[in-house]
Amino acid sequence: MNPTLKNVLAVVAGLIIGSIVNMGIIMISGSIIPPPEGGDITTIEGLKATMHLFEPKHFIFPFLAHALGTLVGAFLATKIAATRKQLMALLIGVFFLIGGTINISMLDGPMWFNALDLILAYIPMAYLGWMLAKK
Repeated sequence: MNPTLKNVLAVVAGLIIGSIVNMGIIMISGSIIPPPEGGDITTIEGLKATMHLFEPKHFIFPFLAHALGTLVGAFLATKIAATRKQLMALLIGVFFLIGGTINISMLDGPMWFNALDLILAYIPMAYLGWMLAKK
């Protein structure tokens, strides 16, 4: 297979599987740490209106979803890529970072979480995914 095509497929596969991991963790989070009483978290508008009721424990699973989704996506992209494996892994991190930035701009979460999420959940996890996959 053409190496360029294989690299593109690696990134696409990493994005898809990473997104599935992300959504899976988000979907189970409410059954492990219930959302605040009276909050509607099923829509963006409801989530924005409920955000002020969130305690630090409510941010554990969103962070894990972002970090593990990126980690798994970067790991997979590294395994599949034909060349420039580190770049393919970091591209996954950049794509997820863009998504995280858009998410932060839509929701009015606490600054400590926004900073933690943007600084630790994307590029460092993509790098870690590359490191784990190359062993």
